[in-house]
Amino acid sequence: MKRRAVSGLAAAMLAAPLLPVRAAEAGRRKVLNIAFAAAETSLDPVKINDNYSRTVTPHIFEGLYRFDHLARPVKIRPLLAEGMPEVSADFRVWTVRLRRGVYFADDPAFQGRRRELVAQDFVYAFKRAFDPANKSPFVGGMIAQGFVGLNALRDEAIREKKPFDYERPVEGLQALDRHTLRFVVEQPRPRLLDILAWSDQLGAVAREVVEFYGDQIDAHPVGTGPFRLKQWRRSSLIVLERNPQFREEFYDEQPAPDDAEGQAILAKLKGRRLPMVDEVRISIIDESQPRWLAFLNGDNDLIASRANAVPTDYFATAMPNGKLAPNLAKRGIQAWRIVNPDTGLTLFNMDNPMVGGYTPEKVALRRAISLAYDNAREIRLLRRGGAIPAQSPIVPHTSGYDPAFKSEMSDYDPARAKALLDLYGYVDRDGDGWREQPDGSPLLLEMATQPEQRNRDFDALWKKCLDAVGIRIRFVTGQWPENLKAARAGRLMMWTLGSSADTADGQGSLARLYGPEIGSQNMARFKLPAFDALYDRMKALPDGPERDALYLEAKRLAVAYMPWKFHVHRIEVDLAHPWVIGYRRTVFWNQWWHLIDIDTAQQPAPRHA
Repeated sequence: MKRRAVSGLAAAMLAAPLLPVRAAEAGRRKVLNIAFAAAETSLDPVKINDNYSRTVTPHIFEGLYRFDHLARPVKIRPLLAEGMPEVSADFRVWTVRLRRGVYFADDPAFQGRRRELVAQDFVYAFKRAFDPANKSPFVGGMIAQGFVGLNALRDEAIREKKPFDYERPVEGLQALDRHTLRFVVEQPRPRLLDILAWSDQLGAVAREVVEFYGDQIDAHPVGTGPFRLKQWRRSSLIVLERNPQFREEFYDEQPAPDDAEGQAILAKLKGRRLPMVDEVRISIIDESQPRWLAFLNGDNDLIASRANAVPTDYFATAMPNGKLAPNLAKRGIQAWRIVNPDTGLTLFNMDNPMVGGYTPEKVALRRAISLAYDNAREIRLLRRGGAIPAQSPIVPHTSGYDPAFKSEMSDYDPARAKALLDLYGYVDRDGDGWREQPDGSPLLLEMATQPEQRNRDFDALWKKCLDAVGIRIRFVTGQWPENLKAARAGRLMMWTLGSSADTADGQGSLARLYGPEIGSQNMARFKLPAFDALYDRMKALPDGPERDALYLEAKRLAVAYMPWKFHVHRIEVDLAHPWVIGYRRTVFWNQWWHLIDIDTAQQPAPRHA
């Protein structure tokens, strides 16, 4: 079970020391102890799209390319590829040669043989995303790439209700020989390299492992990466250990010459063999207080990264007035403050008869709900100043993001919200103080939520804001993974969540409004032909003024129809104890555990419950 606060400080302090295993208890093995703020959903790459699962899998599986950990601006480099891809002039044909002598971690599925990585492992991994039986949450984005023949193969399996044909060759995805891959797409894809760097979802997978474990495959991740799974208690504890079969890899990140922080990290770690830690233990601690105390007590080494930044409740404690608190500085604690490439957002299910639809009165209802919501109060009180207002789906650090762009997305205007509701017939007909729908039926919103205190705080703000304009709302509580599944299936009316970019291409954020992404990224189930056509044009265009103009049009459509209410882009604080060496917040990727070191001489003695 997940650990939750029972009765404030005392219960939290009892819970925290039970979480990690210190290096001293492991015979001076280097053990990195961290926490997640929410549970993973699966460890099968093809079945995940949440930030927590996607932080675990790229340490087990590896893709063709990777982001350089220290390079700013971001830079993509070969990982399992031998070099950068050969790309045709029209961006339709991409040829990649694999490194030789790379092996999967040992597993019973290999029957005692060392299993070398081959090109067919990537063909299989990509095809798994298209297999309808896997219900991949990111298949919409893969379909949009237009790999020649793959969409037709998927459509045939759906239409004829038969198993996906993994054996059938397709032009769009070929193993030319044991170590050469070729990708062919229907239209120019200038940024295809971005998805070739998705180790978390499109890392190499050995087919015999999937067939050996069948429907238990999500508990048996086997890859070529620096770690392998040692222990997994779902929604409670994940333990990874050093992969004994991992090849010789050495720290060789490439910070810019004028990047003082990056150069300092490089000077400490250059040439070190990877991974530098022997074990990673991830505890799921969904309440803020015990997670904060687990860090303060030295039981967790960091409270950092997109999966576990300092809780907003403790911003002022950690960094009052934007500076590290003196008591933490005296302990040698390291601190970073970052504007994230992410967004906090609320979905409106466009298929829901209450809040969905494209007619003027339905659009007016969603826009009124948005205007009724006090975004500034969320930033000031709930996020302790740790956010900036979102004006569109596009997030900072990605193409298409313009800090000067302003829209009604962030406006708080209850008077205008009331006027919109009155104009379109959402009025109080029976004098009970609550508005009804234009046809006189009850207007009662239903929002999914989670049981943690931070969610209850958001729920209270939503209720306060909607009460002020005469709209009733009730909250249905569930666990985060279950709410995610329900949202993808179209079973939720409304839900507030967060989402992070995984590439520098801002078009990824627009996938939330792209019709073919319904059931995956597009949990709002928004389908507008004009938007889909715009999205398809953007995929084929190189970066430049023409594509920038389409970004602007896309942002305006998102605001006009309001299938999502985009709240904020979060400012986060990361903290690490002084014995953590080499940490740097990643921008779009989650692979970093193998790139940091632990100074066991500085680690505290183990705590015992």
